[in-house]
Amino acid sequence: MKVRRIPKNQLQECISESWVDPARRPYCRNGYAYIPVRTGFPYDLDLPERQPYTGPGYQRLGDTLLLHSTAPTDDQLQNLIDWEHPSCILLLNHHDGVMRLPDVTVLYGVPHDVTFRETGITYTLNPTKVMFSQGNRLEKQRIRNLIRPGEQIADMFAGIGYFTLSAALAGAHVHAMEINPDSCAYLRKNSEINGVADKIAIVCGDCRTHLTGTYNRILMGHFDSPDFLTAALAHAEPGTVLHVHGIGDRTRDIEDTLQGAGFRYSLSEHKVKKYASRTWHCVWDIELR
Repeated sequence: MKVRRIPKNQLQECISESWVDPARRPYCRNGYAYIPVRTGFPYDLDLPERQPYTGPGYQRLGDTLLLHSTAPTDDQLQNLIDWEHPSCILLLNHHDGVMRLPDVTVLYGVPHDVTFRETGITYTLNPTKVMFSQGNRLEKQRIRNLIRPGEQIADMFAGIGYFTLSAALAGAHVHAMEINPDSCAYLRKNSEINGVADKIAIVCGDCRTHLTGTYNRILMGHFDSPDFLTAALAHAEPGTVLHVHGIGDRTRDIEDTLQGAGFRYSLSEHKVKKYASRTWHCVWDIELR
């Protein structure tokens, strides 16, 4: 592969030059960028073809890469840096407690706020402070398609706006509750960025103490949601729709709670993504009658 070597800080200003081969990725190492050159143009070096990254999977959040559970080897990490040119790489070990705080190991660079778009929504967050799950993309789109303008919605576990922003953009008025102060701060920022701050009332604290009145729809995007169902039902009425997230088969638990509260209902289950071997992250849609 024929390349020109330039200082890394000049990469962005050179990338659109006529001599750059757009079919190949540039890569950076030791302060220099190596940019593939089109046939017929002068070049500095003829390097072996780069091999694609084949290490543990990752997700990109802006200029930061987030790996899950499995750390790369030193060679894989360098290959990933060369392949993606991130400013930061983090290993997410797990999430802790009710605030879903990320436990991360910094593998490269310095953690910072990132901004990116997903399904037409702009998010800003720091992945070392708050949780973000790209695996819920289709579920967020599904919920957005179900919502009708003017609905009064409670989001009991709003986070940085996973479902809140989708609901507000669909025309709903959302009472968004979140116990993590950092997530609340990013939710406020994201509501402003997406132009829906006037449709979202944000409360920081335990959702069970902040639910008020009744709602057309209640979003419960937390794995422990079935254990909060009694609190949600106290603010529901015939016609209310609830979306209850959980891990594994919680259908019997949900039905027992519904019957104990005296509601008639229809119940359907949707699989969001595989959580572990033979275990799924599921959502139960409940329509009260």
